[in-house]
Amino acid sequence: MGNSGGVSRRALMAGAGVVAAGGLIGQGRAGAVPGAAQGGAVKIVPGDVRYENLLRGNNFRFAGRPDEIRVVTEARQVAEAVDEAVRAGRRIAVRSGGHCFENLTAGAGVRTLLDLSGMDHVGFDERRKAFEVQPGATLGQVYRTLCAGWGVTIPGGGCPEVGAGGHIAGGGYGPLSRRYGAVVDHLYGVEVVVVGKDGKARVVTATREDDDPHRELWWAHTGGGGGNFGVVTRYWLRSPQGGLPPVPQNMVQHVVFWDWGQFTEEKLGGLLTRFGTWHERHSAPGVPEAGLYGILEVKHQAGGIVMLAVQADAGLPGVDAMITEFVRGVSEGLTPVFEVRKTTPWLHRMTWPGTGEPGDVLTRRYKIKAAYLRRAFAPGQVKALWRNLTNAGGQNGSVLLIGYGGQANAVRAQDTAIAQRDVVMKAVYQSIWGEEQEDAANLAWVRELYRDVYADTGGVPVPNDVNDGSYINYADADLADPAWNTSGVSAQRLYYKDNYPRLQRVKARWDPRGVFTHSLAVEPG
Repeated sequence: MGNSGGVSRRALMAGAGVVAAGGLIGQGRAGAVPGAAQGGAVKIVPGDVRYENLLRGNNFRFAGRPDEIRVVTEARQVAEAVDEAVRAGRRIAVRSGGHCFENLTAGAGVRTLLDLSGMDHVGFDERRKAFEVQPGATLGQVYRTLCAGWGVTIPGGGCPEVGAGGHIAGGGYGPLSRRYGAVVDHLYGVEVVVVGKDGKARVVTATREDDDPHRELWWAHTGGGGGNFGVVTRYWLRSPQGGLPPVPQNMVQHVVFWDWGQFTEEKLGGLLTRFGTWHERHSAPGVPEAGLYGILEVKHQAGGIVMLAVQADAGLPGVDAMITEFVRGVSEGLTPVFEVRKTTPWLHRMTWPGTGEPGDVLTRRYKIKAAYLRRAFAPGQVKALWRNLTNAGGQNGSVLLIGYGGQANAVRAQDTAIAQRDVVMKAVYQSIWGEEQEDAANLAWVRELYRDVYADTGGVPVPNDVNDGSYINYADADLADPAWNTSGVSAQRLYYKDNYPRLQRVKARWDPRGVFTHSLAVEPG
C-alpha cells in the first residue's frame, strides 16, 4: 500500500522531523537477489535465518506467519509463485516497500507473502515513450533516477523509503501535488499478474488508451489501492500532455514552532481555522498559491509543541512573498519559539536518509487514521480536537493537516479511481509508541479522538460539506469495524465513494476467484 504523503514519515508519525517492451535504460536490475535458483524466485520458509529478517514491514504491530516468503525479481516469477499458491490454496499477500499502516499484508490467513523489493528498475521505455517504474523501487530511487537521467519527477510523497508499488496504486501525493496533481494523474499503464476463472495466472498490460480492451484494469490502479486486483509488476508514467513534470532546482521551506503553553481552546481553534480557510481560498487549479505545500502538526499537549511547515519550488515567481503571507496569516496572534526559512536542492530534500522512518529503530508501533476535508473543521470538530489533545493518555499522539487540492482538483472524480477531487486538505490522526504493552492505551486514545471528531456522522468522515471520506493509502481497518463505524456507510464507500461499483466490476472481471483480498478489499460486484 504505502504512505503517500509529502510530509516525511518521521513528521507524519513521530512529529520529530520538519523537514516490458521497448528499449529500456535506467537504474535497478532484475534478477539480482543472491541465492536465487536459476530462473526462479527465492523461497524462504520458517527456520531459515532470513525468515524473521524479512517477515515484518514498517509497523511492528503486525507480523504474520506465512508458510513462505517468495522474493521475486520479474513478472514471470510472480506468475509462477501465484500459480503455485493458487493450486495449493494458499492465500497471497503482496509487499513492495512494507509501509502499509494496517495488517493488509500480514493478516493471519496469509500463507504466501510475495516480496517485490528486488523488482526495482526505473528507466525509460522507448516504445511506449513512457517512464517505467517497478513496484520494488523506493520513492527515493525513483526521484534520484528520474532526476539524474532526464530532469523530471513525479508528484509523490516525501518518504524516500516507501515502495512505489502501493504508493502509486493508492493514488500517490506529495509536496508537488497541489501544482502537478496526484501521481496517478500521470499514470499511462500497468503490467499486472492476474488470475482468471480457470485459476491460472497470466501477465496483462493495461493502458489509458481509449481503445485498450484492458483499460478498466488501468483505471482501477489509478487510486483503487494495492492488493485488490492482482500483482502490479510494472508502471508506465507519462503525463497526458507528454513527459513528466520538471524537477525543481531547489525547494524553500519555512518552519515555525510554538510552545503549547500559549494555547487556549480559542487560540488553537483559531490556528486550525485559519489554516483551513487559507486552503479553502487558495486551492483552485492553477492559482499561484497552489505551488505552496503546507503542513500543520498539533501534538498532544504533553508533547509540548505545535508546528507549521510550508515548502515550495524556490523558482516559483513571488514564492518568498507568498510564503511570508501564508505564515503571517496562519500564525496571527501567536508567538513562535523557533522560526527558520531555508533553501536546499530538491533532490536533497526528497531523499534525505532516515526521513522515511518513524522514531528510531526501537519505536515502530503506530496507528494512523485519516480523512479528507473540503473546508476547515466545523466548530464542533474543533472542540473535539481540543478535548482529546488536552486529555490524559495521549502523550504519543498528534493531529496533522496537510495541504491538498490545487491541480489534484482539476481531474474529474470518474476519470481516476480517486473520487475526492474537490477537497483542500487531508487530516491525519496518529499515535506512535515503542512497546507491545502500550498498544491498548495508544489505540484507545487515537480511536476515541477520531470518533469524537466525527461524532455527528457515525464516528467516521461520511462525505458532507466538510468531510469527504478517507484515503486508501492511509489504510484504517477500523472503518470496516461496526464498533467504530456506526454510520451505515461501508469502508469502501468512504474510500472510493461513487467509484466503488465500478471498482467492483473490475474486481469481478479480473479477480473472479477472489485470490487477492484483505480487510479493506474491493469486493466483486
